[in-house]
Amino acid sequence: MVLGWCFATLARMRKPYPTDLSDAEWNYIEPHLPAPKGHGRPRTHSLREILNAVFYLLKSGCQWRLLPHDFPRWPTVYWYFRKWRIDGTWERINRALRERLGVRLKRDPQPSAGVVDSQSVKSTAVGGEERGYNGGKKVKGRKRHILVDTEGFVLEAKIHSARVMDYEGIKSLLRKADERFPRLRHLWLDAGYRGEDKGADWVEKTLGWSADLVERPKKPAPENVLMAWAKEWAKEGVAVDWRKLMPPKASWCSLAGGW
Repeated sequence: MVLGWCFATLARMRKPYPTDLSDAEWNYIEPHLPAPKGHGRPRTHSLREILNAVFYLLKSGCQWRLLPHDFPRWPTVYWYFRKWRIDGTWERINRALRERLGVRLKRDPQPSAGVVDSQSVKSTAVGGEERGYNGGKKVKGRKRHILVDTEGFVLEAKIHSARVMDYEGIKSLLRKADERFPRLRHLWLDAGYRGEDKGADWVEKTLGWSADLVERPKKPAPENVLMAWAKEWAKEGVAVDWRKLMPPKASWCSLAGGW
C-alpha cells in the first residue's frame, strides 16, 4: 500500500504530457476497466498512469523501451496493454466511446452503413504466419483491415498477413459483424474487393447487405492541356469552356449523408 501511494504521488508530481487523460475523460473510462480481483498483491500503479503511457506511445510512435522514465516501467505498461487486448477491455472502451459520440452527433448508436478498407505496413524482421509480402503495394509485413461507420469511428479491426488479399481478408473482418451490428445494411468498398463470390459479391450473398464499389477517380488532364484542346476546337468554330471538361468534385459527405 505504501509503495502504491508513492507511485501515485510521483504520478501527480510529474510534468503532464499533451496525451494525458483529463479528469473528465478518466472519469468516463474508469468504469469500463476491469475491477480489482480482491486478492493477491495490491496494485502498485495507477491505471490512469498506465493509460497515459499507452496513449503517449501511440501518439508519439516511440518503442516500448523508449517510454519516458516518469511513466511506469515499460514491461508493466505492456503487460496491461496485452492483457486488456486479450480480455476485450479495449473493445469495450472503444464501443462505449463510439456510442456516446454517436448520441452527441444525434445519430443512432448502431450504424446502418460502413466503410471497409485495408492498409499494408512494414513490420519487424520477426517472422510468423501473420507476416507476409504484398506484391501490389511492395510491402513486407502485416495488413490492418478495418470497418468504420460513416463518421469514421472504428467498428471492427483485424490484423493479418500482408499477403492476404483484400477480398479474402474481409471475410475474417466481418465474421459475426451481422450479429454485433444488427442495423448494418450497406458497405462502401474500393475496387480491391471486386470479384465473383469475393469481396462485395460475398457481402451481398453471405450477409445480405448491399455493397457499392467506389472506383478511384481518373486523373484529370492538366489545365494547360484542356485549354489547348479548347483553342483547337475554337479554330473549328466550336466554343468549349475548358473548365467544364474538369471532372465533377464528389463529396464523401454526399455519399454517406443518407445513412
